Amino acid sequence: MLGRTYESQVCSISRTLEVFGERWTFLILRNALFAESTRFSEFQKSLGIATNVLASRLDHLVDEGVLERVTNDSGDGEYRLTERGRDLAPALIALTEWGDRWAAPDGAPILYRHGSDEHPVRMRLVCDVCGPLDDAAEVEALPGPGMPEELAARVLERHRRRHAG
Repeated sequence: MLGRTYESQVCSISRTLEVFGERWTFLILRNALFAESTRFSEFQKSLGIATNVLASRLDHLVDEGVLERVTNDSGDGEYRLTERGRDLAPALIALTEWGDRWAAPDGAPILYRHGSDEHPVRMRLVCDVCGPLDDAAEVEALPGPGMPEELAARVLERHRRRHAG
């Protein structure tokens, strides 16, 4: 697992990598979200991950509030997604779409579907005012409330120069 190696970065992506930036973590979450894995043995069997690595990753996800440990009716321990964990579904679908387009030469190995008619599900960039966007190049990153003032000033200056008439 990555340590807190992105402290100098003022970016939610870097903060997210501090939690999820290890190769097994998103696969564990994929199984929890879409394969409905809940037990340690289910994760281990489907992923083929070493038990010590799996235990460490599950503990980390519990510590981060993404999974919770619960005891089911039979007294067995299970891992269940919290709201925080369920909120990762769009990110995983977006990563899948990228992989389907750029890294799956034989076609999509997983199809995300919705409802009994199995309607296709995909991620889209959406502007709250304009609606769906066709190109990520239309999106610009501007300072948010968590950005330090001096960095925000530099970003805004770049923005002004780019859009100066």
